[in-house]
Amino acid sequence: MPDYSPIDKSSALEYIFYPRETHSPCPPYGFDLPVPVDEGISISCRFYKGNSGWPWVLFFHGNGEVVSDYDEISPFYFKRNINLAVADFRGYGASGGTPTISDMIHDAPIIFKAVKEELARRGLKEKLWIMGRSLGSLSALEIAHQDQAALPGIIIESGFMSIARILNHLNVPMAGIDLDQIDRTCVERVRTLTLPTLIIHGEYDMLVPFSEAQDLYNTLKSVDKQLLMIPAADHNDVMFVGLHEYFKAVKDFIERTGQASEK
Repeated sequence: MPDYSPIDKSSALEYIFYPRETHSPCPPYGFDLPVPVDEGISISCRFYKGNSGWPWVLFFHGNGEVVSDYDEISPFYFKRNINLAVADFRGYGASGGTPTISDMIHDAPIIFKAVKEELARRGLKEKLWIMGRSLGSLSALEIAHQDQAALPGIIIESGFMSIARILNHLNVPMAGIDLDQIDRTCVERVRTLTLPTLIIHGEYDMLVPFSEAQDLYNTLKSVDKQLLMIPAADHNDVMFVGLHEYFKAVKDFIERTGQASEK
């Protein structure tokens, strides 16, 4: 893993994380799971179950979102016969602790394992796709790096492979921190990934430029990879501007990779 400790100790965290303590009551078709990730700290995960027989996506959201925001978004997945599980970061929603990049990366594989175990405990389908939006793409890529053999596929939306590039793009003051070394390590790790990957990105994303999606696509060693650009979309409206194209790509990807993993 890249050494994120210099970033974690800097003022850059104010630009990276925007924690909110919002946490709504769980909808009747869902259930919550606190996942212990450190001493005295648990991460809140919410499972949205439309049907016991549908596949599951574990979703890591963006830096200004919380699990509860997906109470209204999960029905869009239900319409495509997909169940959704969403994980918070430390300090977000009902989760404990304070967010840092290092802890976010540390927690992701623990959450993945706990979600798979909870699905098994409840007798639900254990095959689990990983999806990361924006900052959550780093969590998704970390899980893929550690255990890609366990994944039928990964989906990255409005994402990037290196926080160093985004800090540079936003002109965040980072004096004395070797962002180039962090970036090189991130790129090297992405080059080890060969699992099926779907990348979705907005054409006019000014926060995370479309070139980040292109670089991720070109760096992956996956034979099965797809890059979908949503015309006229920016960073925060990509799903709704391209609603049909977005969910058709997600549904087709899950159906196809699910069938391939069973052969």
